[in-house]
Amino acid sequence: MKRNWLVSFLSVMIFSMFTQFCCSPATSEKAKKPENPELRKKLTDLQYRVTQEDDTEPPFQNEYWDNHEEGIYVDIVSKEPLFSSKDKFESGTGWPSFTKPLVKENVVEIEDHSYGMSRTEVRSKKGDSHLGHVFDDGPKPTGKRYCMNSASMEFIPRAKLKERGYESFVSGFQK
Repeated sequence: MKRNWLVSFLSVMIFSMFTQFCCSPATSEKAKKPENPELRKKLTDLQYRVTQEDDTEPPFQNEYWDNHEEGIYVDIVSKEPLFSSKDKFESGTGWPSFTKPLVKENVVEIEDHSYGMSRTEVRSKKGDSHLGHVFDDGPKPTGKRYCMNSASMEFIPRAKLKERGYESFVSGFQK
């Protein structure tokens, strides 16, 4: 679905202003994780900032917000399965959004009161990667909107699930 360029531009501008003035490290209530040199080499700068420093990527300017291919999304750090394209929906936020996790045990939900807000952070269990946040304004049947950062995930297309070691999820895409 094509976005009106003005809406996209305004979204990016508002996001940039918000993160610059409201979300600077000086105003953050969260302690930072220790530096991880191995991960720093393995991940892009954005992937590292999002997963390890709890940053947020810009809306409408990320890899998966408009991805409609069948497959699963795994943690960029640990490769644990997180979400399925079958549960992905158009939220209009500019970030990939899902109604539920693919494997509930692979995500951890934590109360987040940073930046003067009250919300629920979503992290991967094994990788302890910051993934995004979950909100109670999603569609039925769950009413949830898991608003995730593309930078924290890798997409595995349906055709490559078996090859990449995720064969147990192939049946979820059988017609």
